[in-house]
Amino acid sequence: MAKNTGESKFRKVNVDEFDENNFQDDVVEETQGGPDEGEVANLINSKKNIEALKLILANPPASKQKAVKVTELALRAMSSFKASEVEKGVQSLSKDEVDTLMKFIYKGFETPQDNTCGILLTWHEKAYAVGGVGSILRVLTDRMSI
Repeated sequence: MAKNTGESKFRKVNVDEFDENNFQDDVVEETQGGPDEGEVANLINSKKNIEALKLILANPPASKQKAVKVTELALRAMSSFKASEVEKGVQSLSKDEVDTLMKFIYKGFETPQDNTCGILLTWHEKAYAVGGVGSILRVLTDRMSI
């Protein structure tokens, strides 16, 4: 038996932290509000499509209201590419940017517009060729959806 049984140094764990009713998910809210819409529009108008797409993918939106506008911007940027430039554009992206691109593609499929489905299918094909099945799984299992 221990001699210092009256001491409470061994009680360093707060058991209330592990209560199911007090559980909070570890999802961290981003402080970034998404890309600058004016800057993206200027890049698209000046035919710098890859830079515009990378700017959108670098700053995904943190709020649901901003996500609608940024998704429209992403669709506009994707539709500004020629069909022959899509593969080159996707290959210039990093793994994380391809995953974010897939998020925007799936978000675009949620709210189809007149001609966006064909464009999104083309982008999905090229993004799948670069990211593979792993990219799709990461998008579908990610808690931080767009």
